[in-house]
Amino acid sequence: MPVKKFLQYIQFEKRYSPHTVTAYQSDLNQFIIYLNAQFQTDDIAKANHFFIRSWIVSLIEAKINTRSINRKITVLKSFYKFLMREQMIEQNPMIKIQSPKNSKRLPVFVDKIKMNDVLNDENYENDFEGLRDKLMVDMFYNTGMRLSELTNLKLQDINQQVCSIKVLGKRNKERIIPYALPLNSLITEYLNERTKKLSEVESDSLSLFINCKGKAVYNKLVYRVVNEKVGNKTTLKKKSPHVLRHTFATHLLDNGADLNAVKELLGHSSLAATQVYTHNTIEKLKNTHKQAHPRG
Repeated sequence: MPVKKFLQYIQFEKRYSPHTVTAYQSDLNQFIIYLNAQFQTDDIAKANHFFIRSWIVSLIEAKINTRSINRKITVLKSFYKFLMREQMIEQNPMIKIQSPKNSKRLPVFVDKIKMNDVLNDENYENDFEGLRDKLMVDMFYNTGMRLSELTNLKLQDINQQVCSIKVLGKRNKERIIPYALPLNSLITEYLNERTKKLSEVESDSLSLFINCKGKAVYNKLVYRVVNEKVGNKTTLKKKSPHVLRHTFATHLLDNGADLNAVKELLGHSSLAATQVYTHNTIEKLKNTHKQAHPRG
């Protein structure tokens, strides 16, 4: 019951995205399973700091990465804070819990030459799906939007007159992202083919990106497309839509873009989240100095 009330709270009051709500539910369920197995209880509201520390240690021993562990701790902090607010518990067990330090990881991105290869026509089939796939990849790179933001795009979100896209980000925050003029011709070409496809399958979908049945594309389909197209032209281990988001931000900063402007384009709530991309630029400068300086 406490978990259900908490999930309703973050969904309807905090207005977290469905993806985030599902992730929170999954983490809480994992903790409940652990409580059952180790302490023969599924009453998460009665878990104390000893139980929580025991779970964290088990995650570390299972070689779960630090970022994932810290995310689970964040979920528990939000959950027990909610229980305190609702007077469902008298003490917050998270007060004595410390998060392990995250190891610094630079965002993975595609370099400029390889990105041109990824967007080359030869990387796509000459049909409706090929045109759609190219536009999706190009839109990720042009705008830096998230996977869920792209799959939720509607026709009315595109303004070709001023070359901008309205996206609905985390916590239902809207933002307007401009895109480069050359993308307009690709959008127009796709929209024409999209209209033909809808007439063939007798669909009236309002989603911008559709599959061959006229239905909105889903996250796994888009992920699979990006993974394949980036994988065809690079040797990166990670080939997700988020890598294209990293690429967008890194290339902007490499070319002198203002950090605050990049923050707004990405839809970050704080500058700290955006600053991670400056490390790639600094590393690039270090390598240049090392290669070019007589005492490098």
